[in-house]
Amino acid sequence: MSSSELTEQQAFLALNALPNIGPITLNRLLEELGGDPRAVFTTDARRLGAVKGVGPVISGTLAAWREHFDLAREEERMTQAGVSFLTTRDPAYPRLLREINDPPIGLYRRGGYDFSQPSIAIVGSRRTTLYGQSVARKLGSDLARLGFCVVSGLARGIDTAAHEGALEAGGRTAAVLGTGIDIVYPPENLALYRRLEESGAILSEFPFGRRADKQSFAMRNRIVSGMCEAVVVVESDVSGGAMITARFAGEQGRLLFAVPGRIDQSSSAGCHQLIRDGATLLTSIDDLLSELNYLDGLRPAAIGEKASDVVAGRPANLTEDEARVFAGFTGGEILSVDDLAGQTGLSAAQLSAILMMLELKRLVVKRADGAFEARS
Repeated sequence: MSSSELTEQQAFLALNALPNIGPITLNRLLEELGGDPRAVFTTDARRLGAVKGVGPVISGTLAAWREHFDLAREEERMTQAGVSFLTTRDPAYPRLLREINDPPIGLYRRGGYDFSQPSIAIVGSRRTTLYGQSVARKLGSDLARLGFCVVSGLARGIDTAAHEGALEAGGRTAAVLGTGIDIVYPPENLALYRRLEESGAILSEFPFGRRADKQSFAMRNRIVSGMCEAVVVVESDVSGGAMITARFAGEQGRLLFAVPGRIDQSSSAGCHQLIRDGATLLTSIDDLLSELNYLDGLRPAAIGEKASDVVAGRPANLTEDEARVFAGFTGGEILSVDDLAGQTGLSAAQLSAILMMLELKRLVVKRADGAFEARS
């Protein structure tokens, strides 16, 4: 097939896969040549060289594109895997992502979700605490119930918890990969990958077979923040990948939130640094919603509550110990930690952690006198 015989979709697919050409240069080429990707392959080298950022190497890559990319093989793989390729002109391409400085010219997609509702990113460390996982899961669930699409990166730790929380709520969630869309990384998330494909979407800007590296993960992170209204960092050390996502969020003008943690744990040091640097401290979903109030009528419709969300008069998302403590507040009781210790037999340290989680789940509130009561 000659370059002049390519369809517009095929030309986008080929351009996206070529090595040594970054998204900024690709977008600049398209802009200079009238937006038609086929023109990039049929324009002479002198004209291409006049475009900023295009030198002999890139011109040579474009001229010999068939040596770098097997278009027929890629299309066959897409068909077999049920993968579509969204260009910036496709209605299903995430709207906000078009606005960043270096949007991918195309995205591979598995799953049918079309990103018609606003998206919120939840990101954080792969090496996380039980507290961080619980918070990420709760935030993912709450946002999904409100109708937002929860976006993360399918990584271990916080990403996994956020995706699972959204799925448990019956909502939408999308994963952006730092690999080709045919590679499941980490491999233990294969089952989660399949669940995402069924009820959400999996995205990648990389062609089939692309393995992960530091550059690909950084490129992935700019998409995660770029397609979302806001980014929430739940746990991260000061050099974690989530901090790269947070930096992109700031550069792209996205709202940035950070969840506080223990001061003696490195897994929260990055969040505390973000808060010091101006990120909004997030302690509940209300903090995020108050910042998003400019959406007004554009705020997505909430998912209806399922009968399974409440079991025997209490929320179903409680651990056994949380349920024991929460039961003590039946009838409007106001209880101190000592009262609860006497009722449950749990230690003060255990109760402190459990009460924190019940506060995050907006089930109890701490009074000015230090006692607790159930939210009305």
